[in-house]
Amino acid sequence: MSINLEKPKKRSNLLSRRLFIAGLFLSLLLLQACSNAGGESTGAQTTTKANTTEAKGNVKPVLNYGFIGTNDLNLPGGPEGWGLHKGIIQEELKKHGITEVKWTGFPNGPDLTESLISGRLDLGSMGDTPSIIAYASGAKIRLITQGSTNSIGYLLGKKDGPKTLSELKGKTIAIQKGSFMHRYVVGLLNDAGITDYKLVHMLIPDAKAALARGDVDAMTNNTTQGALEQIEAGFTHLDDATKHPHLKGSGTTVASDEYLASFSDFPKVWNDARKKALADLKQHEEEYYEFIAQLQGQSVEIVKKTNPISAIKEEPFTEEGLKLLEGTKDFLVDEKLAKKNFEINDWVLR
Repeated sequence: MSINLEKPKKRSNLLSRRLFIAGLFLSLLLLQACSNAGGESTGAQTTTKANTTEAKGNVKPVLNYGFIGTNDLNLPGGPEGWGLHKGIIQEELKKHGITEVKWTGFPNGPDLTESLISGRLDLGSMGDTPSIIAYASGAKIRLITQGSTNSIGYLLGKKDGPKTLSELKGKTIAIQKGSFMHRYVVGLLNDAGITDYKLVHMLIPDAKAALARGDVDAMTNNTTQGALEQIEAGFTHLDDATKHPHLKGSGTTVASDEYLASFSDFPKVWNDARKKALADLKQHEEEYYEFIAQLQGQSVEIVKKTNPISAIKEEPFTEEGLKLLEGTKDFLVDEKLAKKNFEINDWVLR
């Protein structure tokens, strides 16, 4: 009898333990279900973002961006500079996996394109002439934005020097080789039938000093680097591109093929961020002009005259801009400044 009583007791204990474990497991399942019900949306969004990033080729967290200009703030002008200055571009790019933007100023276009070609940069903004020359030379870059179409080159003569274009025959002109100003002065003198002159490569600060000393007879410059101040100081205003619309320059932003291969949607992402920065600066026009004046070391009045907000292009490309690019490209090819001809539409990444 004692044995018969003992066995049912063991079975009862075993059954109780099994029921307890099953109940505990069921409770855990219920807790997990409740947790999922409260957090399912966040989890799904995170998964979607991760899947999207994977599909784009694992976006690199750091974007390396170059621009033309050396100033105390180490920033470009336009929506790009304003957006970086205010953090607008950084915040927009973070939504797509880019957690840091590193930017570097360069004295001229050829130096910037060299960094793009070497892989030190992913993206760069510069004048159209150096970017066209680089692409025609085989650089693996694509044009993703043409942000402006109103870059004006100036030709300035030394004091007590040449007063007309014809007086430049046999003279020495300082230019930034490979810049839109280089293209401007060569086109200008060709149109004027002047072929007997010498071009020497100098960065703008060096050219200004050389012109003041009389070491060169003329130089090219632009409004962002003080052409108007030079005229006010007594240097001869020989010509500028406002009189020759076909010789105006435009601003271009190019990205390396390697970077685009890792982030195929980047052109749209960048242009959307740029557009948001442009909309913001239009809401703060006076502050923007003060920002540009500080970048250029000029008065707000001059900035408003030479770099009006109205000249900034909202869309990445316009028919007017592409036509100007075509003319610049054809000129550079004809002058053998660009190594080979190409179709602009093959370069443009819309």
